[in-house]
Amino acid sequence: MATAAFLPPTTSPILRPRLPTARHRASPICAAASDAPPPDAGSDEGEAPSRSGRKDRRRVVRIAWEKLVRWSRSWRSRNRSDVLETTRKVVVLGGGSFGTAMAAQVAAKKPGLEVAMLLRDDLVCRSINDRHVNSKYLSEYSLPENIVATTSASEALAGADFCFHAVPVQFSSSFLGSISTYVDPKLPFISLSKGLELNTLRTMSQIIPLALGNPRQPFIVLSGPSFAVELMEKLPTAMVVASKDKKLASAVQQLLASSNLRISTSSDVTGVEIAGALKNVLAIAAGIVEGMDLGNNCMAALVAQGCSEIRWLATKMGAKPITLSGLSGSGDIMLTCFVNLSRNRNVGLRLGSGEKLDEILNSMNQVAEGVSTAGAVIALAQKYNVKLPVLTAVARIIDNELTPKRAVMELMNLPQVEEV
Repeated sequence: MATAAFLPPTTSPILRPRLPTARHRASPICAAASDAPPPDAGSDEGEAPSRSGRKDRRRVVRIAWEKLVRWSRSWRSRNRSDVLETTRKVVVLGGGSFGTAMAAQVAAKKPGLEVAMLLRDDLVCRSINDRHVNSKYLSEYSLPENIVATTSASEALAGADFCFHAVPVQFSSSFLGSISTYVDPKLPFISLSKGLELNTLRTMSQIIPLALGNPRQPFIVLSGPSFAVELMEKLPTAMVVASKDKKLASAVQQLLASSNLRISTSSDVTGVEIAGALKNVLAIAAGIVEGMDLGNNCMAALVAQGCSEIRWLATKMGAKPITLSGLSGSGDIMLTCFVNLSRNRNVGLRLGSGEKLDEILNSMNQVAEGVSTAGAVIALAQKYNVKLPVLTAVARIIDNELTPKRAVMELMNLPQVEEV
């Protein structure tokens, strides 16, 4: 699945002024300290840098690092928070892999914190409570002992200070409607679910308040490059929390940040949600390219085009362009498109290898949100009058209107246009 929509038109050569060569340019680091040429620049004949020049450069780098460390300490002292100290209970709605990983992440920060997981499966509840293991997802990892599981919504939600919503998007409205009587109207909801509701095109920031019957329900969306397995292994990563309420975003930042998880804040809820939803569709396209063995050039071109399409639509919907190049945009897109742990990418890989969609979905025990979201993308593109060649092609493949091979042919035959 590649597209010519992003290939530049053929142009005549343009004469450009000759730029200085690399050996004539001043070192950026040394230039910051002095306007004089760096002492280790060497001659035009390619002399090796002098020992004194190397020492000067190392000193400049060391000073820059020390400044960064001092700034970090100063920032921490000015922004100390008692959020974790005052938080007594957190509830996680849903017991899938990512919900389980986030429950473990929060529970590990404070042994006295109660983390309640609301599940449907009695067997999974018992395995968590008795053996501290989610027997269905991430079963090879032990969970902190302060995680408890229950099938009772009233029990799980009673006294909760924060709520993580980890229910798949397509089931969220009905699920939230069934528990709405137990939800405190001031309980902050942190959405982990990525996608668009197929029939309504709603995002989670719209679904949650509507389903709970409370337009003022506090809302935060969490997104970024974060496979559940690597969170459980405490490998370092970074994510972003977005909310219209800056104080609330800051509170969730303090709740989640740890030595292995950096958390940035944002006010661009739309950008974070749309990037998180559409990257799953793009990941299916990337998987199709891999399954068809179309090569690295095609993969890079496809993902670049897909990123542009996500930017076109998201900005039309009010997102900030900078969000789409950040953790929840480019960061999450790269992870989902290029790594085999991605469910959506694996769906695409199997489609590109010739398998039927029904067979693929029936063999999976987790939801690939991109399959449902792809249908919503076409409707959104029409609503906002945006052309999305790659993402639309994925939707047509999923609807069995195009084979992957035919989709590649049609995309490559699109007009050669200017890159935007």
